[in-house]
Parts: sequence; C-alpha cells; structure tokens
Amino acid sequence: MSESTILIVDDDPKVRKTLRLTLESEGYTVAEAADMSSCLAIVKSMQPDLVTLDLQMGADDGLDIARNIRSFSQVPIIMVTGKNDVIDRVVGLELGADDYITKPFHVREVQARVKSVLRRHRTVTFVDDQKGTPVSTLYFDGMKARIDRFELIGRDGHSVDLTSGDFKLLRVFLENRKRTLSREMLMDRVGGTEWSPLDRTIDNQVARLRKKIERDPTQPRLIKTVRGIGYAFSSEVQHEEEPAGND
Repeated sequence: MSESTILIVDDDPKVRKTLRLTLESEGYTVAEAADMSSCLAIVKSMQPDLVTLDLQMGADDGLDIARNIRSFSQVPIIMVTGKNDVIDRVVGLELGADDYITKPFHVREVQARVKSVLRRHRTVTFVDDQKGTPVSTLYFDGMKARIDRFELIGRDGHSVDLTSGDFKLLRVFLENRKRTLSREMLMDRVGGTEWSPLDRTIDNQVARLRKKIERDPTQPRLIKTVRGIGYAFSSEVQHEEEPAGND
C-alpha cells in the first residue's frame, strides 16, 4: 500500500468522488479541495505528495492556482484539462506542472500517470561519482544549482529568476550532461506528455532557459542544438565549487 497523499482540486463533486475512489483503491491517502483558498491551505498544512488540478474551476482559474502553488511549493502537479485546451496545457507545463490528463479520462490512465509522476520525483537523486553519496549542490560555468531548494545562483552571486518549468528543464540537462537528448525525451522528462514533431513547447522552454543562463544567448555554449535530434548540455558539472576565475 502506498503512503503517498494526493490532493484533488476540482469544483465538481462528481469528478472529485471518481478520482478519490480511483486513488484510494491504489492505497493513496486522498484530500479534496473545491476552490483556491482551501487548496492552498491544504498544500501548506498537509504538504501532499502530488496535486491533481482541474484547470476549469469556474470562479477560480486553475492556472492561477498553479502559479500560487508554485510560489511556495514544488509539489508535483497533474493538470486535468478539456480535450481542446491546448494553450492552457502549454502554459501549465511552462509554469511547472508535471503532466496532464484530458477529460473524459479513464481511471487506469489516472493511476498510471500518478504512479509515473511520483516515481520520477522520488528517483531523481544526484550522486557523487567518486564517493557515492547524495549531492544537493552542483556547479557549472560559474553558477550554482541548489537542487534541493530549486534555486540557481548566477555568476554575480544573485539568485536567477527561474520558473519551476525552467528549473525542471535545467535539472534534466544537469542529470544528463554531455548526452544528446531528443525533444521527445525532454518532453517526457519535463512534462510527462506525448510529443509530436509539430510541438514547439520544448524549443520555447530551451530558448527561455538560454536567455537566463547563457553568457550570450545568441551564441549558446551551454545548451547546444543537435540538428535534427534535440539538445545537449555541454558544460562540465562539478560537485565542488570551481576555483575563482575559472570561466
């Protein structure tokens, strides 16, 4: 039986009941919220392991709820959207949502996506290659990524303004340094969604991240484009701070 707690955020009691019964059958502890205020209060007090969030909440905009959650928590979020809400899904993923489910949904899909998102968040751990011990801070190109705090310190010593989606993408690159990652792989790791050749979400996210971490975004040195495939993070990544003056 799972020990994870799932918060269902939806203003439709029938949907909440369906999701609650589905998740409880898998052994999850389930909490419910029907509006933004109760959702934020539960996230702060209970600190759930995952949130399912309906984007069409009547009086409350699901994207606004996601923004508010991301202002103080990195809890995984699975958006629940209508089949045609493409723009909302893209914006939600850029805000840092981890996956989405479209209505009408099948209970097996809900179970599978919840398990997948929880697994991704639990198994991603940085380990010192030499010592075999967990690492919480990584250094690259004069910057410092605090993995456990979802924070990036820039070359000037100040925090870089990254969205949750930006940091999630950076984290994937740091985990897979010097490897070529296809757009499909990046979409799966960052958004947990299926990718099509016409989908430019990842390209837009990479362009935004480059503007924040590259010395010259017009000539990127850290995130290299691999033509016809995807991207590769080319910088050395260290577990200890680089010596001063090492560009």
